[in-house]
Amino acid sequence: MPAIITDKFRIHNSEQFSEAFSESSGNTMYLGIGRPQAFATSTRADARTNNEGTDTAPVTPSDNTNSQTFPFDDMLAAKKISTSDVAFAIPRRNWATGTTYDIYRHDYGDYATGTTTDITSNSGASTLHDASFYVITSAKNVYKCLDNDNNTASTVEPTGTSVTILSTSDGYKWKYMYTLSASQQANFLSTDFMAVSTNSTVSAAAVDGAINVVKIKSAGSGGTNGTHTNIDIRGDGSAGKVSVTVAGGVVTAVTVTTPGTGYTFGTISNAQIVSGGATNLTGAELDVIIEPKGGHGFNAVEELGGFYVMMNTSLEGKETSNTSDFTVANDFRKITLIRDPKSGGSAASATTLRATKAINLTGISGTFTIDEEINQASTNAVGKVVEWDSVNKILYYIQTRHNDEGVDSNGNQTAFSGTNLITGQSSTANGTPTTTTSTINSQSFTSGYSASEIDADSGDILYIENRAPITRAVDQTENIKLVIEF
Repeated sequence: MPAIITDKFRIHNSEQFSEAFSESSGNTMYLGIGRPQAFATSTRADARTNNEGTDTAPVTPSDNTNSQTFPFDDMLAAKKISTSDVAFAIPRRNWATGTTYDIYRHDYGDYATGTTTDITSNSGASTLHDASFYVITSAKNVYKCLDNDNNTASTVEPTGTSVTILSTSDGYKWKYMYTLSASQQANFLSTDFMAVSTNSTVSAAAVDGAINVVKIKSAGSGGTNGTHTNIDIRGDGSAGKVSVTVAGGVVTAVTVTTPGTGYTFGTISNAQIVSGGATNLTGAELDVIIEPKGGHGFNAVEELGGFYVMMNTSLEGKETSNTSDFTVANDFRKITLIRDPKSGGSAASATTLRATKAINLTGISGTFTIDEEINQASTNAVGKVVEWDSVNKILYYIQTRHNDEGVDSNGNQTAFSGTNLITGQSSTANGTPTTTTSTINSQSFTSGYSASEIDADSGDILYIENRAPITRAVDQTENIKLVIEF
């Protein structure tokens, strides 16, 4: 049973996802960073096909039940994604001289008249949104290509923000769509993607069902030379007219003189051209290009294929909301997108969340080293150091469900507890958890212990990305852009 999911469904899904960030009863999304320990070939339970790769070439995460739990084990922190951090996006296509761009057509993928051959773009695309029919220029203006001078190279960069169709001296016709604002350029412009938004002035000037481009499909033969005017565009719209130039007995040019309104289909037959004065013409056929609903520029997100959502999150040093949440003492290799996590049993809402566990120590000897194993002999608890705050005597650590990072020699994962000595494996450091309940740097410690501020295995992990290690610093900002395609 032949069937398709249309691009409108993809747009619908991207809109629903985007609305989840702004609705009053919507979802709460967090960007998580984690994995301070190196990727290395192993037989770990979260290693895809028993091989997790290396720091320079980590493997693609698996999509299974483990992916909903294991990322919490070595998560370092999470930051809430706000509405202003989200935008619709499309693939970035820079204008470059010498490039032959595709044109906007309404019928890519349909059979050409009288054949079983699909109509494709100059680049070979059989769908509009796979075609290279729009560009971003050096001025960060975005234009839609309506005509490419019969598949010739573009040599004149389009400029200006007029709501009328722009014709350049290289024979191209462009429609200005919108300009990327300074904020969009800073937050939603990457090497491969860019924000897409509708310009209200362009939208207001759009005419639903107007016809602005008619292409010559077959030039015919034997026609009376001259320019023949007032030829009607027939269809379900009204008032559309073109002039047709015949030279050497064939149709050489078509110019829309009146765009009309209300067309969802249109035709100009050989007989119409003959009636307009090109007597004896045979075999001519013209393609009437139907504009998108509302007209060119009415809804740039839908017209340009905005079924991508880009999220931009900046991690600024230790973050200002809570300087203990985002460590700068360790690197990270994993990025996650978490929907509706919990914190302390309730829906998380804080701007930042510390994902590591922490212990306030006393009687310190030596210095704990990041990434070293820590042990508590009396409980058999095992962990790995993320950060040692020697000023406040706080040891931040993770416990995973894997050998050498969170479970003892018998394969059991046990929590650190009580006033039992904690010892670093690769150094002489040791210390004992305090017995007091206190608040240090906005972190609450009960009997010397502080749990992660994000509840393990809560919410849904929608996205996981393994990366080469990213080193953090107090004066550094990591700008992380996630692009989700629907």
